[in-house]
Amino acid sequence: MTIDELPVAWRLSPQDVRAGWRALWWTVGPGGELAVMLVQRRYLSREKYPRGWVGWRVETPFDGELVITSGQERRRLPVEGIDMWPGHLALLPGSRFLLASRRTGWDAEGGWRENAVVYSPEGRQEGAFCLGDDIPVLVTDRSGGIWTAYGDEGIYGGHPESAAGLAGWNTRGVATWAPEGRLPDWPLQGCTAATEGESVWLVWYSGKGTFLTRITPSTGEVASYRSPVRNPDGFAVRGTRVVLTSRDHYKRRTTVTRAELVGDVCVATSQERVRVPGRVVMHCGQGRDGSLFVRAGRTWVRIEA
Repeated sequence: MTIDELPVAWRLSPQDVRAGWRALWWTVGPGGELAVMLVQRRYLSREKYPRGWVGWRVETPFDGELVITSGQERRRLPVEGIDMWPGHLALLPGSRFLLASRRTGWDAEGGWRENAVVYSPEGRQEGAFCLGDDIPVLVTDRSGGIWTAYGDEGIYGGHPESAAGLAGWNTRGVATWAPEGRLPDWPLQGCTAATEGESVWLVWYSGKGTFLTRITPSTGEVASYRSPVRNPDGFAVRGTRVVLTSRDHYKRRTTVTRAELVGDVCVATSQERVRVPGRVVMHCGQGRDGSLFVRAGRTWVRIEA
């Protein structure tokens, strides 16, 4: 079965494209609001690979414009003097937001370089800190906690929180949660993330397969389920119902798998290929309270669990 139309959460308008804006980093806030950082084409360059929006390179410092959409409401916030190459955008309580680079390294004093900046509701920098190295996955929860899953270069790169594979942080850059041996295996790579209510879900794979790990921030409790999809790039959960996506890279389609949480496994119940409005590349999915937002080119669509 092929679904030709999905609910559209937002799309970059032709007027914005003609005005030179390009949509780069994005996120869905804990309240379901979609946030996208726009950057002017004059700050950008690209090589042949990777294709799609993830292939843009940004010249620093640069100015951007943060677009936040919630239902029919939309606001745009100018953000000036961004002096980093972000890989993640995340929303925080009180209309604040976070930009974070995927990589870091040693600074001149022998410490880890800051790679995350918290911004005020007015778009001014409030603080900076390090969230570890090689971060393919980052999501925030309702209380402002920051959750990260790492790649193999971070896990084997010497940073203590990255080495654990998964981590939780506060907005001062203090690590607040670690796996501490409670995962079914040692992670090798983070895939995607979601939240449901107060719970945070991090999806990752290892030599034993792919797992969906639910963390309860208030208690630190952990539960992991074996995933029916290897390396999904989108995930959302509502109760025991789960939806996962696996893209056809740089094609206008993705495979949607629906599943149920049963015991300590996630059992697939159906699978279908879905047409989407644009080409799907890396970092294309994020789930919030049962809604999976999928980026397809300049358009964001929504799939319900």
